[in-house]
Parts: sequence; C-alpha cells; structure tokens
Amino acid sequence: MLCVSLLMVTLDNTVLNVVLPTLVRDLHATSTELQWVVDSYVIVFAGLLLVAGSVADRIGRKRTFVVGLAAFAAGSTWAAFSGSVGMLIAARASMGVGAALIMPSTLSIITDMFRDGGERQRAIGLWAGTSGIGIALGPIIGGLLLAHFWWGSVFLINVPIAAVGLACALPLVPDSRKQDAPAPDLIGAALSVAGFGLLLWSIIEAPVRGWSSARVIGAGLGGLVVLAAFAAWERASSHPMLSLSFFRARAFSGAISSVGMVTFGLFGALFVLTQYLQFSLGYTALQTGVRVLPAAGAVAVIAPVSWLLVRAVGTKLTVAAGLLIIAGGLWQVSGASGTTTYTGILPGLIMLGFGAGLAIPSATASVMGSVPRGDAGVGSATNGTFMQVGGALGVAVIGSLLATRYQDKMTAALAPHHVPHEAMTAILGSLGGALAAAERAGGIVGLLLAQFARTAFISGMDLGLRTGAVAALAGGLIALVALPSRSHGGRPAPDHWSVPRLSGPGEARQPQPQLPPQQPPPPRGAGAADPARPPTATVESSLTVSSCPCGQAHGADDSLIGRVRSKVSPQARQRYS
Repeated sequence: MLCVSLLMVTLDNTVLNVVLPTLVRDLHATSTELQWVVDSYVIVFAGLLLVAGSVADRIGRKRTFVVGLAAFAAGSTWAAFSGSVGMLIAARASMGVGAALIMPSTLSIITDMFRDGGERQRAIGLWAGTSGIGIALGPIIGGLLLAHFWWGSVFLINVPIAAVGLACALPLVPDSRKQDAPAPDLIGAALSVAGFGLLLWSIIEAPVRGWSSARVIGAGLGGLVVLAAFAAWERASSHPMLSLSFFRARAFSGAISSVGMVTFGLFGALFVLTQYLQFSLGYTALQTGVRVLPAAGAVAVIAPVSWLLVRAVGTKLTVAAGLLIIAGGLWQVSGASGTTTYTGILPGLIMLGFGAGLAIPSATASVMGSVPRGDAGVGSATNGTFMQVGGALGVAVIGSLLATRYQDKMTAALAPHHVPHEAMTAILGSLGGALAAAERAGGIVGLLLAQFARTAFISGMDLGLRTGAVAALAGGLIALVALPSRSHGGRPAPDHWSVPRLSGPGEARQPQPQLPPQQPPPPRGAGAADPARPPTATVESSLTVSSCPCGQAHGADDSLIGRVRSKVSPQARQRYS
C-alpha cells in the first residue's frame, strides 16, 4: 500500500514528461515554461520535504501520509482543469505540498516496520523498484490517455490512485512517531524554498534573459546567500529540520550526494529525450512511452535485487558502479545526430535504467541505515530532498544548456532572413513552436526551417547530456572516495548507543564513549557481599555482541567486551574482576 502511493508520485513525474510536447501545441508553452511546469513542483516538494519529515516524526507518520494523499489528489484535480500555463505551474506547486507529506512518511514507516537489517534492505529495494514501475508505466499510461482524452487526464489519473491509497492506509498502516520530536523548523523551510527557488530561477531564465543579465546573476547570487543563511540557521537552531551532524557520517553524506547525482542525470535526460522522440523522431505520445520503457523497465527489474550486489561487494562499489553506468549511458545518447534512429540511442537508455536501479536503492539504504530510528522521518526526507534537488537541477541545467545552444544556432541561421517578430518568438521559444511555424510556412521554406530547428535542438541536447554524463562521473568518483565499503546492513542506528560503534572498513574511527563514573565501594570484610558491585552476568549481558550496531559477529579478541574493557582503568577492572 505504501508502494502504491509512491507509485502515484513517480507516475506523475514520468506522465508529465510525455505530455510536455502536447503542452507546447495546446497551451503554446515555451521551453522555459516547460521547465517551470516541471520544477515548480520540485521546488515546493524539495523545500518542504525536510519540515514534512519533522512533522511526520512529531504528529505521526500515518497521519502525515494520509493528509499528503488528500492534498496530492486535490492538486492533481486543479492541474487537470488548468486553463493556462501559469495556472498549471501554480497547480503543480500545490501538488508538491502533498508529495512532500507522502514521500518521507512511506520510507520512515518502512524503516520502523522492518527492524531486521536484511529485511529492511529488501523492503527498500521493493520501494525503489516501485519507483521504477512508476517510471515504466508513466509514459505508456500517459500515451494511452493522450490518445483518447485531453492532456488534463494525465493529472486526473492520480485521484483514483490516491483514493485507493486512503482506503488501504486507514485500516492497514500502523502509526508511529518520535516521542521527543522537536517542533517543525518553519524558518528553515522558508529559507530553503526561497534560496533554492532563486537559484533555479536564475538557471532556467538565463537562456531567455541572458547568462550575463544583472537579474540572472543577482538572483543566482541571492539564492546562494539565502542557502548559506539556511545552513547557518540550521547549525544554530535548537530544533533544526536538517541535522548537519548527520553529514559527519560518511555512510550518510556520501550516499546522499550520490542520490542527487543520479537524479541530476536521470531527470534531465528524461526531460529532453521525450521531446526528442516526439519532435525529432516523430513518434506519438504512446509510441514515445513504449520507447522509454527499456530504461524504466531496467530500473524496475534491477532495483529490487540490487541488495544482492550490495551483499557481495558492498555499498561503495554498488553505488559507484551505478553512477558510472549512468555516465556511460548519457554519453552514448549524447552522440545522437540528425540521422540517428531510435536503435542508435537504445543502449544508452538501457544503461540509464540499469545504473539508476543499482545506485538509488543502495544509496537510500545507506542513508536510512546511518540515522537513528527515531529520526527516520528526517532521514527519509533528507534522502528525498536530495533526490528532488538533483532532479530539479538536472532539468534546469540540462534544459537551459539545450535552450541556449538551440537559440544561438537558430538566431544565426535566421539572421540573413526577415522573420516577423511573433514568428521569431515562437521559433526561439521551443522546437515545437519552430515546427508549428514551419508547418504554417509550408513549401521549401518550411522544410528548411524544420530541418534547421531539429538540428539545433539535437546539438543542444547533446551538450546537455554530455554535461549530465560529467556530473554522473563525478558522482561515481565521490562515491568511491566518500562512501564506506560496507554500510551497517541497512540497520538504522539506535536512538542511544550504549556501546562504542566499531568502525567499518575505510571508516574513520569513531570517538569512544566514556563509561559513567562509579561511586567508590564501601569497605567490605572477608566474604561480605558488595552491594555496589553489579553481578558479572549483568555487566556482560549489557555488552553482548547482539547489541553491536554494526550487526556483525566478532571474535574473542575483537569482542565488544574486550573493546570496552580496554578503555577501562586497571583499578576499575580490579573492582569488577
């Protein structure tokens, strides 16, 4: 049932990618407006995920989950009946509120329900596999709906899914919460949304206003300043929505960075490839959905079994391999030209899905296994935030690089000709606008305009995808350097460790806790019982191997008892010997 709700969120993203060319034709949306349709949802989603995680930990994960389903259904209904691009952008932003409440609740409920490390790894694999199923079904469902109904139906499909989720969640999903959860950090949420929004605005609007525009540069710098203020606020706050102390653990910081790099390349590639398949190769929405299926199907197949590779070679190599495969896939697709057919980009599409299926569940399990169980909501929200931020930046950067290259080439090609201002605006606005203008012009002029526009679009797409490949390659190198060889078996850290955590391979040794001070024993005579002396069995039972957070058995020389006793003074050992 939790996976059904996640299916709805991921389904919405991929359905939207297929409908983008239709929005160009029906609502006359420009490339910049298409980016805002995608990223308005992500800005709100990512900005509220962390505070939503805190809310879930405080008031209950089930309650937060149910409210999120209702909000997502309401926003989907608004989006379905939007009459303009501006209204659709606003409706998409409202859907981000519901998604922010759903996403961390699902993963934190799973983390609380499955206490065994191996079971949790498999459950998270199924959770990530559901994302792959949503990615796989989204384009096909979107194509079927667009073949028989209007474009709003791709949003309206979320309503019955949300209704089924509500009907199942109320009787079946257990509730859980953190007893001492702090109040939500509303100031931190506002700073994160504002900073991230300004940064994305500068990237998305740069092709239209100019990369050297004072407004673009000012917004970008302002966004960085606000994000720096957000980090400072979180460090000083007594109840931060993002605990910066989590980032000290390499299993957390390395994995969270890897997740962002995966979605940077994946979301950016889907944004441009769905337009390429329809506008350049001439496929319908349904045909496009079928041709995206190999990438989505690879995610759905690989993600649920990725834990087997984690068990065999460890988290570090699994995540790094996934990112390197994604980099290879993006680079392969970036070799497309005006004569490339679908089979020419098919290997790259499969590599994209295969790499994402390896990296996302493995990195997610590492993140969730490195935070205390009581902070599962915040840990899940942080993971989701970095997924969405990476995806939003991928759409913004790859889309803006495409738009800039496309506009530069089209401007140069049309410079010797007198083109009416209205037509020039439509041509430079998007490839769909240029093809519509070419159809109206007709004849040899129309054919040449369409050829120029497709060539310019493919050139921009190649530039954007190569940039995504470099980002994925950098992410793979970061994973190799930053991630520990092994996570703790998918087991979240206990809320309060009573024993030292043993460092895994490649990890820095963690500081060892000091034993609590003992009261001096009273004098005792021969054979007298020592009331201050705890029974030996009690002392040793509290330090058994089963309480080790790393989940591994240790030999006699490396036992927890031996490790703790090595830190105890000889006088204390004599007292308890």
